[in-house]
Amino acid sequence: MITSRQVRAARALLGWTQETLAEKAIIALTALKRLESQSYKAVNENTRHQVMKALEAAGIVFLDSDRGQGVLLVTNSSREQLQ
Repeated sequence: MITSRQVRAARALLGWTQETLAEKAIIALTALKRLESQSYKAVNENTRHQVMKALEAAGIVFLDSDRGQGVLLVTNSSREQLQ
C-alpha cells in the first residue's frame, strides 16, 4: 500500500501539482488531498490504486523494504528495461 509521503515525494520528483495528479489519476482533488494528508483519513482503495497507476505511468517506482519506503523516478530507457 502506498503512503501519503510516497505520493507527495513522487509528485515532487515529477514536478506535478495536486491538481495535475488528480487530473491524470481521474480522481477528485479532495480525494487526493485526503490521501496526501497525514491525518490518516479513510481513503477509498480505488482512489489509491488510480493514483498509483498514474504515477507509475509517469515513471515512478514505489519502494518498500525492511529499511523503509520510498520512490524512484526512472527514465524512459530504464523503464523499458524493467518491463
